[in-house]
Amino acid sequence: MSRLDVQLNRLSLKNPILVASGTFGYAREATAFAQFSRLGGIVPKTITPQPRRGNPTPRTVETSCGLLNSIGLDNDGIDAFAAKHLDYLLGLDTAVIANIAGHNADEFVEMATRLNEFSDLAALELNISCPNVSGGVDYGTDPSLTAEVVGRVRSACDLPVIAKLTPNVTNITEIAAAAAGAGADAVSLVNTFLGMAIDWRRRKPVLGNVVGGLSGPAIKPLALRAVWQVAQAVEIPIIGIGGIASLDDVMEFMVAGATAVQIGTANFYDPGLACRLVDELDALVAAEGFENVSEFVGTLTLPQQETCPT
Repeated sequence: MSRLDVQLNRLSLKNPILVASGTFGYAREATAFAQFSRLGGIVPKTITPQPRRGNPTPRTVETSCGLLNSIGLDNDGIDAFAAKHLDYLLGLDTAVIANIAGHNADEFVEMATRLNEFSDLAALELNISCPNVSGGVDYGTDPSLTAEVVGRVRSACDLPVIAKLTPNVTNITEIAAAAAGAGADAVSLVNTFLGMAIDWRRRKPVLGNVVGGLSGPAIKPLALRAVWQVAQAVEIPIIGIGGIASLDDVMEFMVAGATAVQIGTANFYDPGLACRLVDELDALVAAEGFENVSEFVGTLTLPQQETCPT
């Protein structure tokens, strides 16, 4: 067993550093910057049953310490994914977790059934949390709908199932508990926070879709809070996402309760970061004298609450 091996129920990873969907393309785009075999896993761009043109431009805008995007799940559909990208991805000597999105539970099940034919896939990540498409977030904001789609996908295929959750809810622990109860092997959190940018001189929104998802360092404290809260509420593993750009960030998420992490926005400005983090994490685990990185998971110690004397 390696110092960095982690287990997320039925999903085994050689290390906990993954790259997040939508930020790494289909891996070919990062060939010059990353040694894919060193990564714990790759989550390619979200795929849908049919091709999608995505949202109108402009689709991205930089913000203070972050990125606002409204891509709208632009992709060529599952047929093109299977024909053009999947063989390449499955030859990269790392776990490949397909990320799928549908307008309804039937579409999720159809895609899961199709991808179940590819036994070398490591897992499915269900994108029930995209804030940039009509209906894209519905299944991640209602516990009963979350349970429906997770349960039906779990019954339809043999692959491990990960539910990617939205932070744009009142109580994310209820959604995570619904996913866990329906058989999810893990939950990924969080997806982006809904926001907008305005050009006040033109009296117009900057994004073509008006609103978009905020990611990057600005959301890290919010994502950490979500991971910590969910870790108290469910027993299944958590994959932490949100503003991770350094080894310290990785460790904060793990101590809060994440078994693995996904690097997202940082891939755009530092595409070699994820591979470096693997080496840095390995050195840290050795220096701390731990046998495995999982020993850090969920070790946050809360301050003692003093009681007032009567």
